[in-house]
Amino acid sequence: MNRISLRMFALGVCFCIALWAGLSYLLQMPVIPSPAQVALRLAAKFPETIAVHAGYSLMRIVLGLCAAVAVGYPTGVLMGHFPRVNCFFAPVLYLTYPVPKIALLPVVMLLFGVGETSKLILVFLIIVFQVVVAVRDAVAAIPSETYAPLRVLGASFFQIVRHIIVPASLPKFITAVRVAMATAISVLFFTETFGTQYGIGYYIMDAWLRVNYLDMYAGIVVLSAMGLLLFILLDWMERRLCAWNRT
Repeated sequence: MNRISLRMFALGVCFCIALWAGLSYLLQMPVIPSPAQVALRLAAKFPETIAVHAGYSLMRIVLGLCAAVAVGYPTGVLMGHFPRVNCFFAPVLYLTYPVPKIALLPVVMLLFGVGETSKLILVFLIIVFQVVVAVRDAVAAIPSETYAPLRVLGASFFQIVRHIIVPASLPKFITAVRVAMATAISVLFFTETFGTQYGIGYYIMDAWLRVNYLDMYAGIVVLSAMGLLLFILLDWMERRLCAWNRT
């Protein structure tokens, strides 16, 4: 980020905190504590308690994301580049993609239990379809004449992927991951209320059931910060890997 972007980013964060503080002051209700109170509780409990829960949630998101990219990106490339592959997989994609992935939670838990595997599979399912569709459409939109120079030089399919398909599909791929990330975090929060004692979702719901609003808000702040960091990382990757795509 340049200085202007950092300044505007900081102003946006300050605006959110000021809005929160104003609501807390006007309502004077325990259910909306002040940002200062939550910050003190977060500083006290983060090193020994909240950090552990955040680590588990972050691990689940990263592992699910890596698995989704490892499966979804090559699948999208093959579907976008080879029409026959697309004709074969398109019906499967169109039948399964519209189904809300949270609706599959009971099935996934019945098949894989309520442990880590089911949580990772839900994150995987949320992201992989977005990746496949975005990469497939990006690859299919590449003009056929773009491949001609490399084919004349005798380039292999993997060289074509490296020099043409990957650069052309990266912007849409990163956008798809960015869109899917918010949904993945939301669903992960829900799944962490089942069969686990670790995770930000479990921590927030446990604090809510104990009517401990300071702990609850501390968990919400950490969950929000995790999402913010992941989005910042994706923005940084886009600036570094897709600098040519800037307008």
